[in-house]
Amino acid sequence: MNTQSSLLVEEDSTVFGASHDPRIKRISASQQIHGALRDRIVSLEFVPGQGLSRTEIAGYYGVSQTPVRDAMLKLEEEGLLIIFPQSRTEVSKIDLDQARETQFLRLSLELEVTRCLARDTRKDRLATARKVLSMQEAALAAGDLGRFARLDKLFHGALCEAAGVRNLWRIINSHSGHIDRLRNLNLPNPGKTANILDYHNQILDKIEAADTAAVEKTVREHLSGTLAAVDQIIARHPDYF
Repeated sequence: MNTQSSLLVEEDSTVFGASHDPRIKRISASQQIHGALRDRIVSLEFVPGQGLSRTEIAGYYGVSQTPVRDAMLKLEEEGLLIIFPQSRTEVSKIDLDQARETQFLRLSLELEVTRCLARDTRKDRLATARKVLSMQEAALAAGDLGRFARLDKLFHGALCEAAGVRNLWRIINSHSGHIDRLRNLNLPNPGKTANILDYHNQILDKIEAADTAAVEKTVREHLSGTLAAVDQIIARHPDYF
């Protein structure tokens, strides 16, 4: 199996919804609980200020409280949870400073990734990204914004994997909870999803045209959209900040 197709296989259970049973069946329960809770926070299913019960979560996933505690501690380190000892645990508000810092790192990475890919002569280097983009278009046509958002992240991850920096993408992605929540608040804005697809198509076309200057300009425009709209997002959703 090549490295590009391995990305799709690895992400299958979380991105493509292969399993509908919430119970944890494999080892590393703490990591799985962490991923599940993080997805629910980032997708805005769990909103800022909402309390999370360790007992209820352990029962829902069919595990002891220990992996839940460990997962919550990691989420607190990421700034997505606030744990009040011997009291309660609640979802944090969106930290705009952290969102901006993560976006700075992501822009730096993706500018270099797309430049490298534009100089790469392998004909199949964008195969996975093209496949994900097609699936993202289908998700939009079906009106599934949750799937659209997950595939959006997978699209950018596929570019990073094609450039051979998958681990760097994972590092940045693990700290992207605040900027991702901001994006998901902005996603239902009229025209936003169509705009995203247009930029994704432009990025791939300009990489294939080996136009490094044009792809850099497109990536900058694409990744600046959410932060450029932050005042409007706050006005629409003040309780998240």
